[in-house]
Amino acid sequence: MAMPYRHATDNGRPSSELVVSSRGAYAGTVLAGKSVTLRQVREVDLDVLYDAHTNIRSRGAYFPLGVMSQTAFRGEFAEHGFWQMTEGMLVIESPEGEIAGHIEFFRPVSYWDAFELSYQLYADEYAGRGFVTEAVQQLVDYLFAVKKEHRIHLVIVGENVASRRIADKCGFVLEGTVRGAFFNDGRNQDVLLYSLLRTDPRPWHEAIGGH
Repeated sequence: MAMPYRHATDNGRPSSELVVSSRGAYAGTVLAGKSVTLRQVREVDLDVLYDAHTNIRSRGAYFPLGVMSQTAFRGEFAEHGFWQMTEGMLVIESPEGEIAGHIEFFRPVSYWDAFELSYQLYADEYAGRGFVTEAVQQLVDYLFAVKKEHRIHLVIVGENVASRRIADKCGFVLEGTVRGAFFNDGRNQDVLLYSLLRTDPRPWHEAIGGH
């Protein structure tokens, strides 16, 4: 994690900047955007994150309902800080410095040249403010800048209109329906597979006259 990433905005300042701190391996990867900051998890965050992780009601109708034990949760942080070569989690920090949610990347299938993204906001007060849209854009730019994977996926339950809007805003292409692939809330559900290729246009770049 030593490669800085910037792209220009209409005012000449970077709209997303990766800063790697020298203070520790899991202390300082930061993607600073206009509205939200994405950063790696710190030990001081763990109580807040685990409370959010175990608050099933805050997940809404479409987020998986599985829960880790606190021992396993803290153990993963102790082992790798929720940040590895092929998977990782970043905190979504609001303009007020609050932990609004998180966003993750991981390999969905071992032989696919792809990452999948997953995200969650922790309270209704953070919804409707464009936080997730910007978080997806920042993480997409970062992953394509420093990783070799050619595809990024979003897997969305069809009824999840908000996430489908995010996919559209971020230029993801709907590839089709994966039938009965997602077991959640006691039943198998169809999901929609969206993808963005490294070579696809990114609408947020076009909006600012970028590349």
